[in-house]
Amino acid sequence: METLVADHPLVAHKLTALRDERTDSPTFRRLADELVTLLAYEATRDVRVVATTVQTPLAPSDGVRLDRPAPIVVPIMRAGLGMLDGMVRLLPTAEVGFLGMVRDEGTLRAQLYASRLPEDLSGRQCYVLDPMLATGGTLAAAVQLLLDRGANDITALCLLAAPEGVKRMEQAFAAAEVPVRVVTAAIDSHLNDRGFIVPGLGDAGDRLYGVV
Repeated sequence: METLVADHPLVAHKLTALRDERTDSPTFRRLADELVTLLAYEATRDVRVVATTVQTPLAPSDGVRLDRPAPIVVPIMRAGLGMLDGMVRLLPTAEVGFLGMVRDEGTLRAQLYASRLPEDLSGRQCYVLDPMLATGGTLAAAVQLLLDRGANDITALCLLAAPEGVKRMEQAFAAAEVPVRVVTAAIDSHLNDRGFIVPGLGDAGDRLYGVV
């Protein structure tokens, strides 16, 4: 498994604003959307393309287009929905699936409560959207589900990661026969006793959509 931290001044700038407790939900949603698009440039470096030729106003020109089958973007609800627009803006032809997963606050284990994905993902490139890679339980479960359905290239986009979550992902997929990557804006210090990333940015879902 590979972990990539996006080292760019604009990424750091937007992440700093997201961390600020004074940032309200509308601004947080906009900044998250912009940050995801920046991360998506890094995450899609290995998106599959095929050669093609187009006619310019002056002459033929060799180029590339996205290969088929189309990539599939998989936000993990609910917080992952706040990353969807920023991702599909860059990949407008991608298909979108959904996973509903919730972390049990007692055991910190992920539980699946909804799935809207093809049963057969053979040959598909998948991009998983999960704002916070904390313990790694939710993301590891999501990636394993995609692998079980035949996905053969998986990249997860996370606004923030904790060392504990990165380690869990590395252990879970060290022997994976297909590429598994995590792209994030930063790896923070640690998890607290409630499983939250420190210094982090708080609960991403609450900051995106309010406390409900």
